[in-house]
Amino acid sequence: MSASTPRFGVNYTPRRGWFHSWHDFDPEHAREDLAQIAALGLDHIRVFHLWPLLQPNRTLIRTTAVDQLVHLVDLAAEAGLEVLVDGVQGHLSSFDFYPEWTRSWHHRNVFTDPEAIEAQAQLLRTLGRALADRPNLLGLQLGNELNNLVEHNPVTAAEVDHYLDTLLTAAREGLPAADHLVTHSAYDAAWYGDDHPFTPEASARKGDLTTVHPWVFSGDCARRYGPRSPQVLHLAEYGTELAKAYAADPARPVWVQETGAPEPHIPAADAPDFARATLRNAADCTDLWGVTWWSSHDVDRALADYPELEYTLGLFDATGRAKPIAKALADTVAELRTAPRSAPTRETALVLECTAATRSVSGPGGAYFEAWMHMRGEGVRPAVVLAERAEDGDYLTARGIKETVRPYPFPAVFTS
Repeated sequence: MSASTPRFGVNYTPRRGWFHSWHDFDPEHAREDLAQIAALGLDHIRVFHLWPLLQPNRTLIRTTAVDQLVHLVDLAAEAGLEVLVDGVQGHLSSFDFYPEWTRSWHHRNVFTDPEAIEAQAQLLRTLGRALADRPNLLGLQLGNELNNLVEHNPVTAAEVDHYLDTLLTAAREGLPAADHLVTHSAYDAAWYGDDHPFTPEASARKGDLTTVHPWVFSGDCARRYGPRSPQVLHLAEYGTELAKAYAADPARPVWVQETGAPEPHIPAADAPDFARATLRNAADCTDLWGVTWWSSHDVDRALADYPELEYTLGLFDATGRAKPIAKALADTVAELRTAPRSAPTRETALVLECTAATRSVSGPGGAYFEAWMHMRGEGVRPAVVLAERAEDGDYLTARGIKETVRPYPFPAVFTS
């Protein structure tokens, strides 16, 4: 049983100018945004600078841009917020940001070119060293959902492993203190995408903890099952349990680092209930590090060419007004802190049998996903266990699992 209270925060999207605001960073605007976030009772933020502004040339890291980032971390400290910094952006809200030295006549594959990898490693070392003495720094992440860049940078799973290992080592060189996290993140294709080169094993075994981004639009989950369905309301819980199955360490923490209520997938009227259920259900998972909502502020509709859902993801609208979902989130966070939930040990585990080429069985619409959700709907809180560990008594005992169930191809139960 675990009675520890998870961390609750938000991914910071500047209200004025979105991430383009880094071009003319205004501390007063940031201070106002951060005060609104802190007023909800949240304890941390995740922040993103833009790679082209930080490193416009392969051998040039702009001191001014690094100083802006450090200033933002200091402003967060004033508001009582801790900060995770993402290094290589990379991908944000459907836009990809590449420095010119990776494009056009100078094209380099950001995952496989040795000099491009070393440049990113040097950026992470630099950011770590600049931030290491900030008392409110949670740690450094390689970048936001780097696997979104695969389409324009073909890569194999082995090459991804080398890339992640190299950059995680560099980040740790910049942040040598053990109390700072060094992490990486991927969008849901890492878990559900057949033959995707970023693998569940890489997500669950590299870095200091596992991050998951369980989005209701992945696999058309909300449209497939409905915005109020158990499949949607338990999606973050499921993503946490799926991640735990792939970890080598049975007690490895999992961070629900992005989840949100995008319209029209989650209608605005349903968003408060979705937020409440998502937090409460995720809190029923042992070893949950925390939940970080996406995002703090809506994208202003004065900015063009975003997918429709990106304009509606904020807890605050583009004028700075708190939306109903903000109150629901704040109230639920306060509830979970006032009366911490003892996450029950999941004594029954559903066995996941898949290969890299059949990973989609564990995503929305897949046979395994639907079997797990059926059990959850019947009142069971199932864990997930990989088939190769389904009869490993020591491993099952370490996770508190007493029974494994195989939903397909042949129903069977193994009792440890």
